[in-house]
Amino acid sequence: MADRSRLFSIEELPSHLILEILTSGKRLSAADLVSLELTSRTFGGSHGVYPTKFRSLVDLAAFQLCGTNEVYSGMSTSSQKEVFDRCDGNWKRVLRFLQSVEQSSYMVQTSAGNMQITTGRYHTLLISNSSVYSCGSSLCGVLGHGPETTQCVAFTGINFPPPANVMQVSASHNHAAFILQSGEVFTCGDNSSFCCGHRDTSRPIFRPRLVEAMKGIPCKQVAAGLNFTVFLTRQGHLYTCGTNTHGQLGHGDTQDRPTPKIVEQLKGVGSVVQIAAGPSYVLAVTDNGAVYSFGSGSNFCLGHGEQHNEFLPRAIQTFKRKGIHILRVSAGDEHVVALDSSGFVYTWGKGYCGALGHGDEIDKTLPEHLISLKSQLAVQVCARKRKTFVLVDGGSVYGFGWMGFGSLGFPDRSVSAKVMRPRILDSLRGHHVAQISTGLYHTVVVTHKGRMFGFGDNERAQLGHDTLRGCLEPTEIFIQEMEEETTLF
Repeated sequence: MADRSRLFSIEELPSHLILEILTSGKRLSAADLVSLELTSRTFGGSHGVYPTKFRSLVDLAAFQLCGTNEVYSGMSTSSQKEVFDRCDGNWKRVLRFLQSVEQSSYMVQTSAGNMQITTGRYHTLLISNSSVYSCGSSLCGVLGHGPETTQCVAFTGINFPPPANVMQVSASHNHAAFILQSGEVFTCGDNSSFCCGHRDTSRPIFRPRLVEAMKGIPCKQVAAGLNFTVFLTRQGHLYTCGTNTHGQLGHGDTQDRPTPKIVEQLKGVGSVVQIAAGPSYVLAVTDNGAVYSFGSGSNFCLGHGEQHNEFLPRAIQTFKRKGIHILRVSAGDEHVVALDSSGFVYTWGKGYCGALGHGDEIDKTLPEHLISLKSQLAVQVCARKRKTFVLVDGGSVYGFGWMGFGSLGFPDRSVSAKVMRPRILDSLRGHHVAQISTGLYHTVVVTHKGRMFGFGDNERAQLGHDTLRGCLEPTEIFIQEMEEETTLF
């Protein structure tokens, strides 16, 4: 009789079962697959499985994981081939690209857990393993700590009703929005413009409050504009509320909305997969790679070659005509940056201070390919006040535009200098950056090891340091409360 208690090593399993383990559940990252391939010949060998096409079982697993990836499956055959070629025919690198792009809008996986950083005007919010922390100026309750808090000089935890696992956060000038694992949305801050989605506008909302109008409509992303909010549901639909002076709510009029209302025009164009909100305009990316824009047309941010306001979502034709599949967009105060399915970058809008990266200060009325970064495989783009950051595969960061109190991250340049073309942040070269976010005059990055670095203005403690007024080069940010929690377990 066989000994059922005998333990089996993974080397004894058939190759098809090993492959099933590698691809089931979609939990493994590209980095995990590389580690497995390097540590065991079981994973590194081909085992006769498509030996002419795949280098190893891990390579085959990466190919299969790419095939089930929502971003990759939504791309055309030609786009899939182009990104494969851009990744030197390495399926693990293709998978790493896809996973990095997906995480850029949400939480990134670090060795210290899942994290997301987002910067408002004078404040910063952080998700770390589903808990939320904030620091900086608490204008109108945007930090979510109650009416008695006007400023947090260090990252401080925000209390949510248990069990509340926060999955995504967005912050603007005077309000913030949070998405829970359940898909529920909470908001806090100044609601005088209805931007928080509550009918009560008599006083600020000092602690996160559930948006009742969105109950039963699970969301996956939220974007906070200047005085309005955009909600992206798990079904790929958009809801908006708040000020509508420029048509930024996308309903075909300029009527303010006290509670979220669905953007009907986008229901028939495909599922929306990512959103970005500028001060008074919105960008929405669909699963087929199209970009729709609406709201204020000033500074050419809508990408239509003119400065007319758009009261309904309108597709940016430049991308459609050229067959460019856009994956992510970032809406700055006066310009926009976009990332396509091959890791190429496009910018348009106001060129002041070199924020578009083309070596001049000329406005671009339509999206224009950033040629100087064509050799780089970009995975995240980030725009704000007259400055732009591009995170590339491998963890390096390029910045260009206005230094703005040092928030561009080049300590050898003056605090008001202009950087006209993309330049690598040498001050971060020793770190593998996983995510970046920039506010009005400050910038924060998260590394793959879960460390945080900030630079720029700290006058309101928006970098989480009590003693510094500004940082010309990246300075590590420590969170005492998180360290204490780690010590307890």
